Amino acid sequence: MDMNTSKVEETPVNANEAEETQATEAAELEQEQPDNGDNETAASEEEQTDWQDRYLRLYAEFDNFRKRTMRERGDLIRNASKDVLEKLLPVLDDFHRASTAAEGAADVNGIREGQQLIYNKLKQILKAQGVEEIEVKTGDAFDVDLHEAITRIPSPELSGKVVDVVEAGYTLNDSVIRYAKVVVGE
Repeated sequence: MDMNTSKVEETPVNANEAEETQATEAAELEQEQPDNGDNETAASEEEQTDWQDRYLRLYAEFDNFRKRTMRERGDLIRNASKDVLEKLLPVLDDFHRASTAAEGAADVNGIREGQQLIYNKLKQILKAQGVEEIEVKTGDAFDVDLHEAITRIPSPELSGKVVDVVEAGYTLNDSVIRYAKVVVGE
């Protein structure tokens, strides 16, 4: 037995007193718990409402981001060629001036020279944008990655090789945008 009296608990003498003590303690706990239960329930509902609000705001923010990026992508696609077209407008102006000048001109060499200047200007603008002509010469080996055979003609000395270039091919930043149309010997 423990001799320390401060730690000795009072024990009821009979079972009825023990039941009454337990009932009294339970009633006291029930009186305290409704307040705690309501507070916990209210706090839980408030936390749930807070999480729902955060979710809805995040969803709305993501939806706005998605719509904005789709709109920006559409604008980018619609206006992607704007800078190239602006650079081509002076060439169009040059062609207009050349056609106006050709109406009353008797000098054919002057007209040819003007056309050559406009052609060179257009090639320079396209080259600045990354467009380059595919170099194809008669006698080059036929390459399906660069050439498109539009016809075959009998030519024993140029069998499997380019006989004639009908239309030039072009690349844009090392990617073929138009294949060179060629006549191939067989």
